[in-house]
Amino acid sequence: MSANPYSSEKLYGLDHLRALAIVLVLMYHYRAFKHPGWIDTVGKFGWTGVDLFFVLSGFLISGQLFKEIERSKRISLKTFFIKRFFRIIPPYLFTLFLYFSFPFFREREALSSFWKFITFTQNYGLDVINRGTFSHAWSLCIEEQFYLVLPLLLLVGIQTKMYRYTFLFTIFLILFSLTIRYITWNISVVPVMETDNFWKVWYMKIYYPTHTRLDGLAVGVMISFLMQYSLQFQKMVHTNGNTLFIAGVVLLGISFWVCNDQTSQGASVFGFSCVALSYGIILMSAVSGSSFLFKSKSYVTAQLAGLSYAVYLSHKGIIHIVQGTLHYFNVETSGGISLCVCLVACIAGGLFFRFVIERPSAKFKYIILSKNSE
Repeated sequence: MSANPYSSEKLYGLDHLRALAIVLVLMYHYRAFKHPGWIDTVGKFGWTGVDLFFVLSGFLISGQLFKEIERSKRISLKTFFIKRFFRIIPPYLFTLFLYFSFPFFREREALSSFWKFITFTQNYGLDVINRGTFSHAWSLCIEEQFYLVLPLLLLVGIQTKMYRYTFLFTIFLILFSLTIRYITWNISVVPVMETDNFWKVWYMKIYYPTHTRLDGLAVGVMISFLMQYSLQFQKMVHTNGNTLFIAGVVLLGISFWVCNDQTSQGASVFGFSCVALSYGIILMSAVSGSSFLFKSKSYVTAQLAGLSYAVYLSHKGIIHIVQGTLHYFNVETSGGISLCVCLVACIAGGLFFRFVIERPSAKFKYIILSKNSE
């Protein structure tokens, strides 16, 4: 094991989870296009892939900040935001360019306003029924808001001596989101349950807002904090890797049962918390030195993990174009051949992003960081 027991460069288990997350999302979103019948069954719970991404982001980003605090008793906001900017923004801006400049790339008829995308506020007031194009950027909005707020909160915590209560604060965030979903369900969703506006309101009020979806990020931060500061927690994780995996999978199965009807009251109020905790336990297994996830290395999952962000951004537009092209040449778009072609095209799109956008951005980032350190 490396000196850092949960470094993303050393733990293959995190690559497995990233790969799982993007596959889940692809299967879930593919249901919106013409597809084989079995996709409905396989992709039913694919929405939880976003929650897995949230848990991973909370764990990894907070872990970087916790280590910096432990090392230097401070956070370099400039360095942090430079790293996040060049990792996230260039691929995102290129995707926005495609959506707003080339209408044939749009999988739906209408986009949200450009200012909502550029300010990462699209997840609030998102009318997925009438403005569903590039709607999946809602989760990126939440992550960007998280990247902006977390280091500031930690700095305040350091200055006010509240930093030691980070664990309790993450529990508060989970309970806060759960409570807000309960209140929102009764105030906003129940009155429209028997109307045509139900889906629009449920997505707008329950599924997309940041304040209702803090569970995954909070769970990731909680685990990262305990791995950094609790030797007893570290020992428990590193000696029970496979047991944690089994426990996480069992709890995830229970969570899927709770969320079988995704828009039910139980799923809407408790489901996101259950899913986040399940993936949090599985993540603990992935960073455990005794877990098969930690020990197994896979070229396939490593590559999928590396491409996951680019594929997430571009997959809907690519699937739309591919199926439109296949339909033009009279190829059945609801079969397995179309599915395979679409998945290969999504990977190809991810590789295009990697070599044309992400790697040049990374080089520029390192130049700026090296000048900053000098």
